[in-house]
Amino acid sequence: MELIEVPQLIRNAERFREVVTILTRHGLADWMSGVPSIWPERLRDSADESMTTAARIRVAFEELGTTFIKLGQVLSTREDLVGRELACELAQLRANTPSDPADVVIAMIESELGAGIDELFLKFDSTAMASASIGQVHRATTHEGHDVVVKVQHPGIEQRIVNDLEIMQKLAEIAEQQSERLTQYRPVDTIREFHRSLMRELDFQRELKNMNRFRTNFQDEPDVHFAKPYPKLSSRRVLTMQRLDGISVSNKAELKTSGTDLNEVAHRGAVVFLDMIFRDGFYHADPHPGNLMVLNRNVPSQDPSSDGPPAKQVIGLLDCGMVGRIDDALKDDLEVALIAAVTGDAESIAEIAVRLGDVPCDFDEPSLVNEIHDMLDDYSDQKLREFDVSACLRDVTGIIREHRIYLPAKVAMLLKVLAMLEGTAHQLDPNFSLAELLEPYGQQAMRRRLSPRRVYERIKNRVDDWDHLLSILPKDLGDVLHSLKQGNFDIHLQHRRLEPIVNRLVMGILTAALFVGSASLWSSGVPPLLFGVSVPGMLGCSLAIFMGVRLSWQISRVR
Repeated sequence: MELIEVPQLIRNAERFREVVTILTRHGLADWMSGVPSIWPERLRDSADESMTTAARIRVAFEELGTTFIKLGQVLSTREDLVGRELACELAQLRANTPSDPADVVIAMIESELGAGIDELFLKFDSTAMASASIGQVHRATTHEGHDVVVKVQHPGIEQRIVNDLEIMQKLAEIAEQQSERLTQYRPVDTIREFHRSLMRELDFQRELKNMNRFRTNFQDEPDVHFAKPYPKLSSRRVLTMQRLDGISVSNKAELKTSGTDLNEVAHRGAVVFLDMIFRDGFYHADPHPGNLMVLNRNVPSQDPSSDGPPAKQVIGLLDCGMVGRIDDALKDDLEVALIAAVTGDAESIAEIAVRLGDVPCDFDEPSLVNEIHDMLDDYSDQKLREFDVSACLRDVTGIIREHRIYLPAKVAMLLKVLAMLEGTAHQLDPNFSLAELLEPYGQQAMRRRLSPRRVYERIKNRVDDWDHLLSILPKDLGDVLHSLKQGNFDIHLQHRRLEPIVNRLVMGILTAALFVGSASLWSSGVPPLLFGVSVPGMLGCSLAIFMGVRLSWQISRVR
């Protein structure tokens, strides 16, 4: 596709040039060399050969800024898609965004909330506590005397992200057209999913709703705390929430100095996330140590009107912008997977992977079952307390990737959260065992699936499905038979990405026909002649040879 046909890229021509230049500098744009009308000059690979490809991708994303850093962070959760080496490299990405000037921040708040800063807050600290890729955080105090933090979006960041997303989308389309090697990473689908998640993250109202939902789910648990949001002081680009005082889980030394029981924190924090996943079906999707705090003992309970004694160690969770959801169907599959893992049922695990994922046309299911069976055998002699859940998930993910099964984003995110959860807990307690905590959930899942009520619900659902099928079958079958009788029964087949193959096939046929015809003219001496050689035959053979060489070169590039 000619890039001049794409209005978005015309609007962002300078940024597009910058993106491709940086990718080229790091040796990551070789797949674009066959795309016409991009550069007047030839793309050159000037990569640092001492760096791995994964490291060069990370460095390039850091240079490209916020949107690409966010993309890298998302891809770091897709080990099933990009592989372990690249996922680990991209997990190191951090956005060191400088804070905006105080007058710019205050102007943004006043514009979004429709009032002066003094009308909105009793006190507002114009110096940012922290600055991230999308926004920065300031301390403030409400007129009611509540200590809060105000999260403010960087001015203009949304438009810059939208522009970059348009460029990413077009680059992904080019990648799928030009490179079979990149096609296996599903660039178009990946960017489309990333676009949706990033646009949600830009809307602070969504984070506010997430916080309220978490607070409702844990309102009866005084040792778990989510900050209270202030809707009247919040908007799409400004979020005001309760300020939590405590010690970050990432600061292990300070936790030890304060006398905190690290084993209890690790255990309780893990249980909170497992409850979110298996009980609520709505979970915090970023359990790294910086998003967890051990709050001071005088932190109020979730219900401000509660007069009960404060919990000894309260776990506080920050940054609710990234969440995961588990619907009933996925929850059923998770329960089956847990039971299958306990019983060593490789066939069931393979069946779930196939049902959840998108498999290639040459998929070999018996091979997948055998590999999962061998993997389970490797872990069968481990005691429950010693079982390494993260390693097991990595092995399963690796097998799935080898078989080119594309998992939905919600499944890949869940696997990553479980691995991150175990890693965070191990930082606090080296003897922590996620497998021991998962065992009761597996037992509950087994009891729940075998309960009379659940059996009745499954039977009822199947009856409803059959009833619906029987109600529509006579009409649909009648329509099919009528179409057959009338002789106008059509079957529509959709072929994907066959155009390049068909084009090369046609070009090959034309090249062969031209060469045979021209050789016949040459051998017959068809005039006009030059030095006794047929000019039409010579020109036709030369053109056919050129077309054949060019076609061979194009075919060799996509192998």
